[in-house]
Amino acid sequence: MLYDDKVKEKVLIVEDDPAIRDALSYNLGREGYEVRVAGDGTAALEAARASAPDLVVLDLMLPELDGYDVTRTLRKESNVPILMLTARDDEIDRVLGLELGADDYLTKPFSMRELLARVKAMLRRERLAKEAAEPQAAAAHKQLVSGNLEINLTRHEAYLDGKVIDLKPKEYDLLVFFLQNSGQVFSREQLLEQVWGWEFSGGSRTVDVHVRWLRSRIEQDSEQPTRIITVRGVGYRFEG
Repeated sequence: MLYDDKVKEKVLIVEDDPAIRDALSYNLGREGYEVRVAGDGTAALEAARASAPDLVVLDLMLPELDGYDVTRTLRKESNVPILMLTARDDEIDRVLGLELGADDYLTKPFSMRELLARVKAMLRRERLAKEAAEPQAAAAHKQLVSGNLEINLTRHEAYLDGKVIDLKPKEYDLLVFFLQNSGQVFSREQLLEQVWGWEFSGGSRTVDVHVRWLRSRIEQDSEQPTRIITVRGVGYRFEG
């Protein structure tokens, strides 16, 4: 799914100084972001869990829980980008923040223009990363796996122990249906309808024949099947 610029991205501002917090809220809101604010570390975690922000602008020096603790906890719960703000011009502080999981930092005092530019760049990188990951996620959904049995729906191939299984077209279709509906019991008539279609004029014996063929290809012992199970008086169930 491509980024929809009509959807407002959510930014959580965590800053205990009211003047800085209000300035950040005003300017980020004017840029079109949906803004949430918190004045301490505990409130920050509550707000993050409640609103699932797209980015967190996080002050290092906070009451109750400091920015390090907040970052450490957020990283256990999400991958939300974190822009850390620090009044300390100390490399150790910055390095520790980055090691804990902050994505970028700004040292106070900072210009509002620079902060807005950082926020925009970080959100853009996050969008691009998500968009790049979507084809991989889609590809993963084109695979069906049951133990050492795998079906690649894109290549229209089935594998057992990594080796291609030679299947007839309807054997393949039946196996795909079984894996997609693992654990469910289907009558022969239901399998005919779902795999062969309404126009098929053959009898339910066709299902038994294809099940027998499939068992010979994917079962360790086709006479004592553990994958395609016969449910007496009903039909078949795939266990995987």
